[in-house]
Amino acid sequence: MESGARPETGLWSNEAGRSGRMMGRMLVSAAAALLAGLLLRLWWIFHLGQTTNDTRLYGEFARNLLQFHAYGFSNSVHGVPAAPTPTLIRLPGYPLFLAVCFRLFGMENYTAVMLGQAAIDLWTCLLLAGLAARMFGRRAGLTALWLAALCPFTANYVAVPLTETLTLFSMALVFYAFARWRETGAGINRWLLAIGFGLGYGILLRPEQGLIAAAIVPAMLWIGLATNTRHPDPERSEGNGPLYFALRSAIVVSFLTLLPLAPWTARNWRVFHVFQPLAPRYATDPGDLINFGFQRWYRTFGVEFASTDNVYWNYDGAPIAVADLPTRAFDSNAQYAATAALLADYNQTQNPTRALDARFNAIALDRIHADPIRYYVTLPVARVLDMMFRPRVEMLPVPLEWWRFDQGERRADSFALAYAALNLLFFVFAAVTVARRSLWENDRPLLLAMLATIVLRTALLLTLDNSEDRYTLEFFPVLIVLAAATLARVGIRV
Repeated sequence: MESGARPETGLWSNEAGRSGRMMGRMLVSAAAALLAGLLLRLWWIFHLGQTTNDTRLYGEFARNLLQFHAYGFSNSVHGVPAAPTPTLIRLPGYPLFLAVCFRLFGMENYTAVMLGQAAIDLWTCLLLAGLAARMFGRRAGLTALWLAALCPFTANYVAVPLTETLTLFSMALVFYAFARWRETGAGINRWLLAIGFGLGYGILLRPEQGLIAAAIVPAMLWIGLATNTRHPDPERSEGNGPLYFALRSAIVVSFLTLLPLAPWTARNWRVFHVFQPLAPRYATDPGDLINFGFQRWYRTFGVEFASTDNVYWNYDGAPIAVADLPTRAFDSNAQYAATAALLADYNQTQNPTRALDARFNAIALDRIHADPIRYYVTLPVARVLDMMFRPRVEMLPVPLEWWRFDQGERRADSFALAYAALNLLFFVFAAVTVARRSLWENDRPLLLAMLATIVLRTALLLTLDNSEDRYTLEFFPVLIVLAAATLARVGIRV
């Protein structure tokens, strides 16, 4: 008996030794990935860190929360700061985060905010790695960690105080907590609370994050119903069927998701007498002029981010040059002349009026009537494709019109093309994973929920006026996890 035990013990020891060495190498690689990710983010912060108009707006709301315990635009009386003017144009999730940072590290200390975002983003990398490991194995998890840590398209947003970093974190938390919730029996547990927190805070950051809940809650129902159908609990009372047990978790997480919106909705009703649980689509307060005519006119030609920057964002406060419009903005010489005259009138005051808006609307209606397919199909699809696949260089000193190779910017153009190729690879590798049927056996509800977030977001983006790369940044938590599965399978270690 003892002599027969020795080979087993020796074999076990060898396997344990190999497993230990492998685990040690993986830990070293994971530490290296996090260090590389930290250095990348620090480089962005201290070399290309910036604040935008939206940053200053969020900061203004945060400052007023701390100084006046009120949410709104700054006011002053005889040069003395006074109670702010209430607003509902932005959800309070990010201003609350800034208020915490300002309280801890000093008022408007945006460097501290960026460093905090860097730490949160590295946490996001760990969540995505853990998710990939649970779905596709440890090698895929390590690959996902490297991909997330070195992905420049997400890392660069830690260097600008905006909602993107926290939004990506909330998404990663929801997906990871969903996987853990399923592993622990799909019942009422701490992971269900984590799902609810991620969904609720995500919506407080950006209203469209409700699409994540629209994908996750049906997946929870699917899992819960299937589990309770296959494995009914005999200790339950007879009146509670499988559907009841499937609904419990979904009801709890739905309640937790909507709970943070209750104070905001009540505040908007009390202050503005309107039911507004999110934020208005056009970022206007009740009674403000909404420039429907201008927006309809812009949608008749707007595709690339250059037009967003040169035209869409300039309206209401900055000049718009007719030379900045693409040629597809005109169907005839007469239309060009009418547009040029309209922009000249606007540029005199740079102040939108109802009369100007009516003139924009008249031009827009003519263009829509001339080619409705262009307006309702071609341009919306082109805008979404631009948001997905154009070089994500909006945070870099690269010309927005990067495709104009005749402007003497060869180096910048080459970099933009390389960036576009890298972006495309994430989509390609993720698509290869989706095409592998074997990966759908154990994680079908979670995979479908993750893919549904991309499908639902794409459908929403088809309705938007302007093209911005950051609107598709929320694809990357899903793309990173799926791409890691394919890269790990072919033996590519990043």
